[in-house]
Amino acid sequence: MEPDQQKMMQGVGVVAGPPRPDGHPSTGGESAQATPSEIENAADESARAREGAAKLPPLSLYVHVPWCLRKCPYCDFNSHQRPEVLPETDYIAALLDDLRTDLPYAQGRELVSIFFGGGTPSLFSAASFTTFLDEVHKIIPCAADIEITLEANPGTFEQERFNAYRRAGINRLSIGIQSFEPAQLLRLGRVHDRSEALRAADIARRAGFDNFNLDLMFGLPGQNLDAALADLRQALACAPTHVSWYQLTIEPNTEFYRRPPTLPGDENVADMQEAGITLLAEHGFVRYEISAYAQANRHSRHNRNYWEFGDYLGIGAGAHGKFTGADGAIHRTRKTLMPSHYLRGADGRLAQTRMIPVEELPFEFLLNALRLREGVPAALFSARTGLDLDAALGPALTRLRRDGLLVPGSTRLCTTPRGYNHLNTVLERLL
Repeated sequence: MEPDQQKMMQGVGVVAGPPRPDGHPSTGGESAQATPSEIENAADESARAREGAAKLPPLSLYVHVPWCLRKCPYCDFNSHQRPEVLPETDYIAALLDDLRTDLPYAQGRELVSIFFGGGTPSLFSAASFTTFLDEVHKIIPCAADIEITLEANPGTFEQERFNAYRRAGINRLSIGIQSFEPAQLLRLGRVHDRSEALRAADIARRAGFDNFNLDLMFGLPGQNLDAALADLRQALACAPTHVSWYQLTIEPNTEFYRRPPTLPGDENVADMQEAGITLLAEHGFVRYEISAYAQANRHSRHNRNYWEFGDYLGIGAGAHGKFTGADGAIHRTRKTLMPSHYLRGADGRLAQTRMIPVEELPFEFLLNALRLREGVPAALFSARTGLDLDAALGPALTRLRRDGLLVPGSTRLCTTPRGYNHLNTVLERLL
């Protein structure tokens, strides 16, 4: 998963889950003819649905595939070492059932993006993704230019496999390189080596993927500035369109947390980041989010929807979702973590769902939006939360602007360069 994506998907508390949409099967014989009144009522209902959908945020779909070849020591995502036989067919069927269950949350909207994260989704065959995507198009409308991203690790790359992924409709890859340095790959528990990492980017291009991201870490155990920049230069030589370049952090419930490695000091890490930002900019990669750098028109649309406080359905074991109800209330959901529980059936899939209290919405919105380097239009706050910006945050925003942490003026919510470098401080002052 591109960094911090899952961090945007937290939810707690429990309320009733969504109703299943009722079907209306034919009873056989000749089709009943609708009366003019029924046709007019149906047209009115359809128009109301379109009007309601237009007022709601954009809608994405996150699909979690929880298995990987081996759990990495730094990983705190919901991932599990793959069984000897992957239950692909059963899991795809469960995902589709899960999507049908969550369909009322869509409220007539089309999907603008789909993201297959994990785990290592590229453990699944192209045939499985073809089946899944074919059914998705039958269940819910999809934008004509929908972005469909697949996370993939270099140890799973084969040319024909990725040719088939492209034919299945996947049009963007996110490749988990993390480092090209052999010693670092061993420390990080990665299953691929340098040559496989280089080969993965080549396979992606030859398969027809003209839009792909490379995940790369810095601040690795024993790493110095030269080594960090060497990794980054090698990544750029692979000609990606997007780079997720982020600092290794030690998270609870990981092997690194139990047995911490020795990491570079804060000053060294800051030097790496500053030099890396400069190097990326020299190669045409603009920093548009804390750890996301892209060529022109190559931002991750899926991730931007998170950061702009859009809605997303989350299906799969441990997947998080967010949806805005017809009444404007905003809810977060989480599915059951264990793949075995998830596969058992619909009754046990929804683990948590929570309506976000109104008083928490301003911070939740800005926690996401201020990650974007250019921020967001101020009007988006009311459009996404239903709240008045001045009433909710006026005094706090005035103080932050006065202190040089937010840009002056009322048309955008955006940090200054100093505010962006001290984003945690900005957010703490908004609590």
